Amino acid sequence: MLLKDKRILITGGTGSLGKILVRRLLGGAAGMPGKIIVFSRDEAKQHDMRLEYQNRRSGTDDLIFNNFKQLLEFRIGDVRDYASIARAMQNVDVVINAAALKQVPSCEYFPGEAVKTNVLGPENVVRAVRELRLPIESVVGVSTDKACKPVNVMGMTKAIQERIFISGNIEAPQTRFLCVRYGNVLASRGSVIPLFHEQIRSGGPVTVTTVEMTRFLLSLERAVDTILAALKDGERGETFVPKVRAARMVDVADALIGDRPIKRTITGIRPGEKTHEIMISDEEAIRTVAKGEYYAIKPMLPELASAVEKPALSGEYSSSGDVLSLDGVREMLREHNLLLEQDPHLEGEMLR
Repeated sequence: MLLKDKRILITGGTGSLGKILVRRLLGGAAGMPGKIIVFSRDEAKQHDMRLEYQNRRSGTDDLIFNNFKQLLEFRIGDVRDYASIARAMQNVDVVINAAALKQVPSCEYFPGEAVKTNVLGPENVVRAVRELRLPIESVVGVSTDKACKPVNVMGMTKAIQERIFISGNIEAPQTRFLCVRYGNVLASRGSVIPLFHEQIRSGGPVTVTTVEMTRFLLSLERAVDTILAALKDGERGETFVPKVRAARMVDVADALIGDRPIKRTITGIRPGEKTHEIMISDEEAIRTVAKGEYYAIKPMLPELASAVEKPALSGEYSSSGDVLSLDGVREMLREHNLLLEQDPHLEGEMLR
């Protein structure tokens, strides 16, 4: 199978995506790996994750003993530090770069920090493969729809990350570098649905920026599926994009509020936001092909480019296109157990 006996390094592995990815890999979704290395700089999150996988409610520092002998290994480090990431990449077959500064306002106020993580981090990954001649089979960079025609620092740095990984195919041709790009992940840390839940728990109001705003929405499971699909079917330099539906954020708010006597207020668009996100631009559409449930954007560098006789898209892939109805949004939230009436804890909080 795809990842059977492979040694896999996940940077930013304690994040929302990383945790689901680890769970799926340990479940043998693509074959049982020989080693999974969670690489991040947050020792507290690593400790919590280690407790979870050892089925412990609490534990002392000795839980870290024999860490390097475990199937699931934890490493403290930072993609910003070349020596740190280069050391972690030794004897690894696959690297999945999920480390990122991803909150739009944080990146706007601290753009230099965003560059260090989202740009210099990927450059360090490519540099390690190139300079140390590491026999790594594949590197997958995790990106975002905000990288497409970016208007904020987070998107700009992610767009450069994509180009760094794609160019890595020329600098280190022994390794296949790919990217995945997708929209808002349902219920991930820092996303809008946990915010709406908290606002509803507090009795409102639920705040929406504009009535017109739309976003691509997908589950963490589908995000992981996209990574695995890229590893399975991706060619050097391709960017995989899932075919997903979009929703109006006001409909998401209304679906979560339901019949509760809670007000919804319009606050106005925030700095760095778009009304509609774009997953694939007009310029990229002409070199985009369909691969089952995904689009694959071919690289534009001539050394990597291949002919696209019949593009899969005639224009940009925007969240303003195929938008779910309010009933469709309710069904999507119900499918992923995100409607509050399905969470007794949240209901109990509201009744206090």
